[in-house]
Amino acid sequence: MRLGVNLGYWGAGNDADNLQLAREADRIGYSVVWAAEAYGSDAATVLTWIAAQTTQIDVGSAVFQIPGRTPANTAMTAATLDSLSGGRFRLGLGVSGPQVSEGWHGVRFTKPLQRTREYVSIVRMALARQRVTFDGEFFTLPLPDGPGKALTLTVHPVRERIPLYLAAIGPKNLELAGEIADGWLAIFFSPEQAADSMAHIAAGRERAGLTLDGFDVVPSVPVAFGDDIEQCANTIRPYASLYIGGMGSKEMNFYTQLASRMGFEAEADDIQAKYMSKDYRGAAGAVPLGFIDQTSLIGPRERVRDRLAAYAEAGVTTLTITPSAQSLDERLAALVTMSEILDESGLAT
Repeated sequence: MRLGVNLGYWGAGNDADNLQLAREADRIGYSVVWAAEAYGSDAATVLTWIAAQTTQIDVGSAVFQIPGRTPANTAMTAATLDSLSGGRFRLGLGVSGPQVSEGWHGVRFTKPLQRTREYVSIVRMALARQRVTFDGEFFTLPLPDGPGKALTLTVHPVRERIPLYLAAIGPKNLELAGEIADGWLAIFFSPEQAADSMAHIAAGRERAGLTLDGFDVVPSVPVAFGDDIEQCANTIRPYASLYIGGMGSKEMNFYTQLASRMGFEAEADDIQAKYMSKDYRGAAGAVPLGFIDQTSLIGPRERVRDRLAAYAEAGVTTLTITPSAQSLDERLAALVTMSEILDESGLAT
């Protein structure tokens, strides 16, 4: 396995701290640093800033929102970032959710799988510097009966093929990621329950005539070191409750559905009910320790080190961590500790 670090969303008052995390990850040999976007900071600007102040670490979008940019604009941004960073950009894409897609970007959240398939096809075509023409259900390029003409990207990316990742949760989206992407960005990844997800990824790879060789499995995993397991879990519970309870509507929240499929249906319903009634503390408290322990790395150094084998056996190739400590010094220490224990485990690549 390799290591990555996920900085999450920018603009929460810890921007300087996040830059320090990125620099430290670069210094000690992490593979990639990821940045996210929702309806605040955009990931492209953040990654440009980080790339300018690091030297070796890859910078990746986790994710660029598909409804927020045309595929051509995403290709332009990806090519520019790859060029400016000296070939260090990784393109992560996701459809977001209906509330953000329709409420923020004004894009109907219909047939997300087909939209993603078409979107990736156009991005790939543009990044390969082919003349872009496309006739799909969601995208038509150039528009017919008008002055538009088929164009070719003028920027030359450093690499012939920029790695493309999909954020995926449901079975069909997992198959699509295996079929058309170079990697999978996973959330709430449980090694004990990963076989089903990996089977869907493998099915998509097989459909494309490919194997899992070279496919990058990248879960984002909260990390909290300490002797008190329950206290470690408490630092992660607000994050888990935000996604399970607040990222979507009652009728459509992919994270609630994921937690339910993992065997926490009653708990997920309780978290969502509390979160939607604005009982945020109660929602966080309702996240069970078992869910946190399955999907995070918590506890003493030795416990975390021993747990890494389960991730490797489940197929993880890039373990992306999110240090949940409050202070910058603690978060920086967590980066170093994870690097050390990965080396100790014998699983580093």
